[in-house]
Amino acid sequence: MEIIQSKQNQRIKDYRKLHLTKNRKKTGSYLIEGEHLIEEAIAYQAAIEVVLMTPSYHESHIQTVEQIRQAQIEVLLLSEEVMDTVALTQHTQGVMAVIQKKENNLAKEKINGSHYLLCDGVQDPGNLGTMIRTADAAGFDGVFLAEGCVDLYNDKVIRASQGSLWHMPIYEASNDQIFKAVQASELPLYCTAVNQEAEDYRKLVASHCVLVLGNEGQGVGPFWMEKADKSVFIPMPGKAESLNVSIAAGILMFAWKQWSN
Repeated sequence: MEIIQSKQNQRIKDYRKLHLTKNRKKTGSYLIEGEHLIEEAIAYQAAIEVVLMTPSYHESHIQTVEQIRQAQIEVLLLSEEVMDTVALTQHTQGVMAVIQKKENNLAKEKINGSHYLLCDGVQDPGNLGTMIRTADAAGFDGVFLAEGCVDLYNDKVIRASQGSLWHMPIYEASNDQIFKAVQASELPLYCTAVNQEAEDYRKLVASHCVLVLGNEGQGVGPFWMEKADKSVFIPMPGKAESLNVSIAAGILMFAWKQWSN
């Protein structure tokens, strides 16, 4: 198998462009890195265009290479130096993949589940990825990414999600589009907030709902607060002023999903 040795190879230059959000949006493709993510992508039938690996990885990971071959996915061998120019991390594992985005269309799909997470303006990629992973672990039916959220296909989001973005539907859409879908589903909207109307989450049995969590600094924005059926808070007996948004999401999702079963 031929090894790509030149950093100026056109395909390599195109893959490097996928480091930027604007190019991911333009091409509809994104990069992932690492053996675990690639195994998850194959297992959950993500649209993998090509797998990139170094010769040393190809020689030492026979089982994974065979799994890729059986899935009939193209493999390109890159020299260590060329791989370093495409890699998303400082210490690459020597294997990456280019994947085509899956478009979940709210205009065409009916929301049929009982529990959804709605992220409103969540900007930290680690937080967003963790929230997606936690929604998956808690058994939620999907995630809405409303306006102002960091790009779903940011490398740090994907790594923090640990592959959960392929396990359930994730909808990136405008506030209006998401609200129309939620209205049609007849699911109540519960927003996290600290105000006089907010209720202790432990007093609310959310057997079905859309849970809304907001921006790390400003919380849920006015669009969703105005649409909320209820606002809820998590009591904090300690001295901390607030909880990390992904921690708050985990507490609420596991509590409400467990109580509904």
